[in-house]
Amino acid sequence: MAFDLMVKRIYEPPAPDDGQRVLVDRIWPRGVSKEEAALALWLKEIAPSDELRKWFGHEAARWTEFQKRYCAELDGNGEAVAQLRGFLHHGKVTLLYGAHDEAHNNAVALAGYLRAG
Repeated sequence: MAFDLMVKRIYEPPAPDDGQRVLVDRIWPRGVSKEEAALALWLKEIAPSDELRKWFGHEAARWTEFQKRYCAELDGNGEAVAQLRGFLHHGKVTLLYGAHDEAHNNAVALAGYLRAG
């Protein structure tokens, strides 16, 4: 199923075309107020486990394995995934993350998981 889904750093200002803004990090990003974030939801339950996040350490060489392990965690996290899918059925959703690396982060992996089905 095709969803209207975007991925964006939370440090970028909210835009009118963001739709519902959902923070998918377990830890609140430094220096961002709740007002600035303009969130529809902070879904920290969908973030990778602390163990997986620390193992990955945003090392691009571990990206493929991180995605596999994170998808396995998501497969076992039906409630949080269903909650996010519910948002997707009601229009555009922007997944927000705090990491510096725009290509290798949990929001990108999560978007791939959602798009895959």
